Amino acid sequence: MATEQKINLLGLDRAAMEKLFLDMGQKPFHGRNVLKWIHKHGVIDFDAMTDVPKKLREQLAESAEIRVPEIVFDQPSRDGTHKWVLELDCNNRVESVHIPDGDRNTLCVSSQVGCALDCTFCSTAKQGFNRNLSSAEIIGQVWAAVHGIGKPVSNVVMMGMGEPLANYEAVLQAMNLMQEDLAYMLSKYRVTISTSGIVPAIYRLREESDVSLAVSLHAPNNELRDQLVPINKKYPLEELIPACREYVKNDKRRKVTWEYVMLDGINDSDKQAKELIRLLEGTPSKLNLIPFNPFPGTEYRCSPPERIEAFRQRLMKAGIISITRKTRGDDIDAACGQLVGKVKDRSRRELRITADRIGGVSF
Repeated sequence: MATEQKINLLGLDRAAMEKLFLDMGQKPFHGRNVLKWIHKHGVIDFDAMTDVPKKLREQLAESAEIRVPEIVFDQPSRDGTHKWVLELDCNNRVESVHIPDGDRNTLCVSSQVGCALDCTFCSTAKQGFNRNLSSAEIIGQVWAAVHGIGKPVSNVVMMGMGEPLANYEAVLQAMNLMQEDLAYMLSKYRVTISTSGIVPAIYRLREESDVSLAVSLHAPNNELRDQLVPINKKYPLEELIPACREYVKNDKRRKVTWEYVMLDGINDSDKQAKELIRLLEGTPSKLNLIPFNPFPGTEYRCSPPERIEAFRQRLMKAGIISITRKTRGDDIDAACGQLVGKVKDRSRRELRITADRIGGVSF
């Protein structure tokens, strides 16, 4: 059987792996064993899976494969951040970033080749959009990172290239693997999905997963957010905030993490801080203030440090936990909003089809 016709086992979670082996006439526990070999031990050669019967290994070799995305660029930053560029089909590339910080090893993972949401302050959005990643391509970034750094990651954030909730099914399966005891054993508090605000998918995610939620907010009112985050025209703040509040309401440990990039003279005034306080009232919140990371051709500037701190202090006095995120990896274009990969731009038709299945997003 040709390679392109084989099923890639890398992206199958426990339920999918057990079903595959049942369909092959095998016991489900063989599927669990293979899953453990792939993700716990990093083994991608069927012959090395010694507790799998030889005949079954031969059957797998004929019908399946374990194909990991190829790392074609590997660059460390002076601050310890590490960026990998992974080659996909048709010359597309995506980027993932490892951010060490003491005992924490955080991996920022991409979910799409490019992005179609067109947030004006984000370099990734300027690259266009090609396609969604498969679950294998998403979890493959975790697999590659674990074996690249030689130890487990402690946190995964779906904050790389793309809008994760516009690639819902593949992202959900990959996040299942991140939390799987036979794979990466990450708790629900250590896997975070970041969205620009696809409201129906937030409600669906609440029913089907329990990972942490981060939302790209960036503005305290609809008028400004329409400009910065165009998806707001489809799902305005009056719909987004209740959806996020609903997501965390049954877990006292949970807070919505709001991402707020600081743009000089755009969204950083005292008046806007007051608007933001009113907007988030009643929602368990943590606010990440992100110094804007410039990229070629942008007209935006980062707010001065003293303006960011004044903004943060206003929020803190109102009882909103607010942290100014330390910029990491900016010397290798690995900081927030700088990931660009290599996108063979196509129309947005595929993203529309995918989004329609999760709630009718229009672009």
